[in-house]
Amino acid sequence: MENEEKQHKRRVRYKGKYPKSYKEKYKELQPEKYADTVARVIQKGSTPAGMHISIMVQEILDVLNISPGEIGLDVTLGYGGHTLEMLQKLNKTGHLYALDIDPIELPKTKKRLEDLGYGPEHITIQNINFSDVDQVAETELKFDFVLADLGVSSMQIDNPERGFSYKTDRTLDLKMNPSKGITAADRLKKLTQYEIEGMLIENSDEPHAEKISREIMKNMYIGNGIQTTADLRRVIFDALQFVPESNREYEIKKSSQRTFQALRIDVNKEYDSLFDFLDKLPEQMASGGRVAILSFHSGEDRLVKKAFKKFYKDGIYSSISKEIIRPSDEECRLNPRAKSTKMRWAIKA
Repeated sequence: MENEEKQHKRRVRYKGKYPKSYKEKYKELQPEKYADTVARVIQKGSTPAGMHISIMVQEILDVLNISPGEIGLDVTLGYGGHTLEMLQKLNKTGHLYALDIDPIELPKTKKRLEDLGYGPEHITIQNINFSDVDQVAETELKFDFVLADLGVSSMQIDNPERGFSYKTDRTLDLKMNPSKGITAADRLKKLTQYEIEGMLIENSDEPHAEKISREIMKNMYIGNGIQTTADLRRVIFDALQFVPESNREYEIKKSSQRTFQALRIDVNKEYDSLFDFLDKLPEQMASGGRVAILSFHSGEDRLVKKAFKKFYKDGIYSSISKEIIRPSDEECRLNPRAKSTKMRWAIKA
């Protein structure tokens, strides 16, 4: 009946301290309301759903050495954790520019920062790729400090609707911007076995690249499409049946992580974007400007290291980090996702 009142639908009961289903983690998804729950999740070494724990915060602040009144750039806004720390160092003077290509998370972070008192007069947020760093601001504006955190935000990985994780069955998408480009499922259809093998090696150092690429092509050939995250996980499972049973589960897990990473990098053209960013960056920095870059696998780190060395040799950078800087053991204990982090820095001449 039209006048019949709609039945009130009760929220799913929070199952235990740490529910497994993303939607059931409603306490973690509301940190402003359930701060005690979020704190417990972090203390046990996990990342709360819908959040991202910033990595190497103090090390970054030490390198960037931010002073009030300076002009800065965060090219990977994400959840805004690093951004907030930099804004606090500016003490509501100067200005910070921040970029992100994810149109879903960007407005959430913008509102979060506004609620903390940081509006347009303190920070300019733009939905663009950091490869377009030369289009951020007026031509004459130069940045005193720059941060790039090349890792994928936990909000993207943990949300099953984004299709970034092998742990839940969703469309195999992997696009940072869902409205642009082709899905990972469609990308696989365009590659040969040798191209897939090369992608797995170059983008994630996958030791079983040959066997996984062969199994992918075998499935394509017999008409078993790879449309979902579960499809790709199944292919990896089948490809690694040669691994001794005692170690098979671990190898399947690690190869799944690496395969999804390699495909994500390819779909989003991440190496191309990073190369363009590194090439354009010096021209956007003020004399004495500092840049810190966090990378998470060898392919990224090689590009950063090579660019820094080249510009140092050319006299464009006056100083660069001689070795990579790693997070502390304590940080890795509290946030296991920090373990693969490598930081390098440079100073503009």
